[in-house]
Amino acid sequence: MIGVGIAGMLGASAQTLAADYRNSPQVTEFVEEMTRDYGFASEQLYALFADVERKQAILDAISRPAEKVKPWKEYRPIFITDKRIAQGVEFWNKHQAALEKAEAEYGVAPQFIVAIIGVETFYGGNTGSWRVMDALSTLAFDYPPRAPFFRKELREFLMLTREEQVDPLSLKGSYAGAMGLPQFMPSSFRAYAVDFDGDGHINIWSNPTDAIGSVASYFKRHGWQAGGQVASRVQVSGARVDEGLTQGLDPVKNVAELRALGWNSQDRLAEDVPVTAFRLEGAEGDEYWFGLPNFYTITRYNRSVMYAMAVNQLAELLVEARGNR
Repeated sequence: MIGVGIAGMLGASAQTLAADYRNSPQVTEFVEEMTRDYGFASEQLYALFADVERKQAILDAISRPAEKVKPWKEYRPIFITDKRIAQGVEFWNKHQAALEKAEAEYGVAPQFIVAIIGVETFYGGNTGSWRVMDALSTLAFDYPPRAPFFRKELREFLMLTREEQVDPLSLKGSYAGAMGLPQFMPSSFRAYAVDFDGDGHINIWSNPTDAIGSVASYFKRHGWQAGGQVASRVQVSGARVDEGLTQGLDPVKNVAELRALGWNSQDRLAEDVPVTAFRLEGAEGDEYWFGLPNFYTITRYNRSVMYAMAVNQLAELLVEARGNR
């Protein structure tokens, strides 16, 4: 990342806020907070906000009614494609050294790191085209339902650009402010992203090595178990099967308790392992699965059973495809 940081954003005075945010009490309050609590200079922040644009398209996108949740048989083909597998193998081969280093340091096997980046941004091919500063400001100041969350992320974003000495207006991401190859929100960047190539900067936008290390760091910090299985297919029987289904994502029953309800894994699992028990509507009928502790870790990246399954199955297919070369 190349930029001048907030210290170089001195192109305007406090009175010249752009029309989008001129005389905005919210912006004034935010600038005062950043000045008082985090040591920013108010004139520099006002100069920065003079160039920030409110984006109606972002408000339209985030306010859109949620799509009906797709069943697994429709969700899976979106992410498990021949093209995504082939490009994943290419990414793995190109960045093999960094992936092996990540596994050595964090215990996360390469296929899972590659799969995350593949699902999130197609290996960096689609990292978002919105200026992060515009996206977070629009949502922090003009989207009341989630304003506190995005205001916090805006604060974290300004702090990370100060720490990395980057022009805040130079960085792009999704309409919600997710950034780089792994689509980290600013708070996740500051908590988990790493300078994996040792060049003195953390760059998850155009440096795959830093992105790889950062995903591995995130997984490790959220409980990833090196060498651990992610999910296990289950056969079910009896009248109490539905009693075993996990409500939400947090595992509340272990393997032994679920076996008593008619859930039987095809794998040898320890009786006391806590699992997320779920049913998916597959192309050939209902599928029953145990999500093991590493499955739960993947859901900490994106709180969705189907997301975690897509990552896991893409990872398995990447190993298979790479082995067949």
